[in-house]
Amino acid sequence: MSTETPEIPEIAIGGPIRRTIAILGAGGDLTERLLLPGIAKVVDASPEIEVHLIGAARTPQSRDEWRGVVRRSLKAAGVSAATIDGLVARSEFVATDASSPEELRELLDACPTAPLLYIALPPAMGKKVAAALAELELPGELRIAIEKPFGESEADARELNDALAEVVPDERLWRIDHFLGTPAALELMRSREVVDASGVPRLEASEGGDLGRVEIVFEEELGIEGRGAFYDETGALRDMLQSHLMLMLALTAMERPGGQEGRREGAHDGEGAHDGEGAHDGEPGGTLDDAMIAVLRNVSVWDDEPVSARRARYTAGEVGGKQLPAYVEEEDVDPERGTETLAEITLRVETPRWRGVPFLLRSGKAIGAARQEIILTPADPGTEPTRIPLDAPADDNSADPYARVIAGMLGGSTLLSVRGDVAEELWRIVGPVLDAWDRDADDLGEYEAGSAGKVGDEGGR
Repeated sequence: MSTETPEIPEIAIGGPIRRTIAILGAGGDLTERLLLPGIAKVVDASPEIEVHLIGAARTPQSRDEWRGVVRRSLKAAGVSAATIDGLVARSEFVATDASSPEELRELLDACPTAPLLYIALPPAMGKKVAAALAELELPGELRIAIEKPFGESEADARELNDALAEVVPDERLWRIDHFLGTPAALELMRSREVVDASGVPRLEASEGGDLGRVEIVFEEELGIEGRGAFYDETGALRDMLQSHLMLMLALTAMERPGGQEGRREGAHDGEGAHDGEGAHDGEPGGTLDDAMIAVLRNVSVWDDEPVSARRARYTAGEVGGKQLPAYVEEEDVDPERGTETLAEITLRVETPRWRGVPFLLRSGKAIGAARQEIILTPADPGTEPTRIPLDAPADDNSADPYARVIAGMLGGSTLLSVRGDVAEELWRIVGPVLDAWDRDADDLGEYEAGSAGKVGDEGGR
């Protein structure tokens, strides 16, 4: 098997590229906070590319209003004035009902260069957009990006994949989870050395002995920051564990992938989506996607009854010198919905290497002394844990995960895209937890904002 390092997209793109990024859901928080700055950082580092921006949303904006949004967003992106001025001048807005074939046609017709349609909408809209696009004669150079979450269940993700496959082949489709562009994810793609040297699992342990443990933790001091309408329908498990942290588990536990060129199989011959066959029971696959799916197909909740998971939501408290109201008192929050702001689950990975090692995934908001790291803790108490930071340096544009993922899209690499079967598997894994929580509304705990949160059984047993 080849052991070549995956060809990871660089933020600085060489060679001339002309693309129009049309953003469905341009009025959302994600566009201004993450997507537009990421685009600007790629443009700033790549003098030969020309990117046009079209904002698209059901609520109309004037050109000047949209350009004001773009300029405000880019001022904090750490890019040159010339990059900001150029992107603002190449920005337009087209009022669009994303479920209307006629209005999507108008949006695509408004693109002055090859279109990249970026779907930043709630998960229920993905299939509607795909169905509308399927009614159109689409340009051959069309690329589509869709933000996570990919569907709302395993079955829904499969239906979304089928609908998107009717529109574009997989090599022109990007399922976006920006954690694949984080420095930690890239380090794990490039090398297995940090995991191999961690002492986890403890290979010489007798049967039934302690093998060590792995924790993947992403806590935040921030509360929901005015995003109650979104967050209250999502919660910590769907927002963080089902997607971001589960992908980090796959990257941590996978075997070294074989050599590949950073694209889906079929990217050069039009075969479309690759189904992952040939990767079984933890054996190394030929591509990064194959290596990840080989792990995920062997992941399950540690215990079913009771399920190995905990959830809670924050009460009023002080975090970082700022007073936060209780979650149930935040704007646009329905207290009866029972949405969690902290979730943790303990998982087993039934591959030869990781069998018997608990993987604890945890994420919470309004946490004091928040941690964002992967911790591999050996069974030997005298050995220090290995820590892999999950946060990216704020002052380093080359470390911006969105910029890295966007560079891959513009350059044609799907390495940092979530493959369809991976997206479905992520939902399968958390399904038993969601079902258990639906059955028992009384297991929702509370923790004070600014505290360490409700800590679970780290051993997972």
